[in-house]
Amino acid sequence: MNTNSILNLENETMKESFLHLLDGRIKLVILVFITIYAVYTTEPMILVLLEVYLLLLIYLSQISFKTTLKRVLLLLPFGGLIIVFQPFIHPGNVMYALPFGINVTYEGLTFGILLMSRLIVSLTAIVLLSSISPMQEVVQSFRKLGMPKEFAMIFSLMIRFLFMFFDELDAIRNAQTTRNFDIFNKKTPYMWRMKQIGYTIMMMFLRAYERGETVYLSMVSRGYSDKSQLYNDGNNKIGSKEYVFTGITVALVICLEIAHFFLIV
Repeated sequence: MNTNSILNLENETMKESFLHLLDGRIKLVILVFITIYAVYTTEPMILVLLEVYLLLLIYLSQISFKTTLKRVLLLLPFGGLIIVFQPFIHPGNVMYALPFGINVTYEGLTFGILLMSRLIVSLTAIVLLSSISPMQEVVQSFRKLGMPKEFAMIFSLMIRFLFMFFDELDAIRNAQTTRNFDIFNKKTPYMWRMKQIGYTIMMMFLRAYERGETVYLSMVSRGYSDKSQLYNDGNNKIGSKEYVFTGITVALVICLEIAHFFLIV
C-alpha cells in the first residue's frame, strides 16, 4: 500500500468543484441517504440509475474515474466474498448442477446480483464522500448534526493519529529502501523476508505509540482535557446551491420510486 495514498486523498478534497464547496452536512446527509435507499430498494435497475447518478457527480467533482474505480475495487472484497457464495447457498430453483452436490439456484443468483449492486452503489457513495470532504470537515459535520462531543473528539483524534501513523510507516519504508530491502526480492530467503516484515510492523506500532504519547502530553500541556471543545468554524448557513443539490437528489429518488411502483402495478 502506498503510504502517500491517504495524503493524496486529502489533497483531492481541496479542489473547488461545485460539490467540494457544498456544506459538509448536506454532502454527508445526501450520500448517506443514497446509501440507505440503495439498501432499501429491491430493483437492480434503480441501483444502476443511482450508480449512473453517482458517476455523474464524480465527473462534476473533477475526480478521476480511474482513481475512483481503484478505491471501489479495493473495498469490494470486504463484502464481495459473502456475495460470491449466494448462488450456491440460497435455496430455490436449480439452474446448474455442479459436482460434489453443489447447485446454482436462480433465486441465489438474483439475490447475489442485487447484493452486489447495492454494495457497488454504497461503496461509490463512500468513495465520493471521502473525495469531496476533508476528514476534519466530516467530523465537524457530524458534530453540527448532533453527534455527542465525546464521539466527535475521538473521531477527530483518530484522524490526526492516522496521518501520524502513516508518516511513521513511510519513514520506516524509506529507511528499508535505502538499505535495498525489497519484500518481493525472491533472491532472499522467504522466512527472512517474513521476519523483516514482522520487525517492521512491531517497530511501526512502537514508534507510533511513542509519537502518540508525545502528542498527547503536548496537548495536555496546552490545556486539553475531557471538557475540551472541538473548533467550530461558525458556518451554519445552508445556501441556495445546497438546496438545489438536495432537491435534485430527492426528486430523483422520488421519481425512481414512483416508476418502480407503476412497473409493479
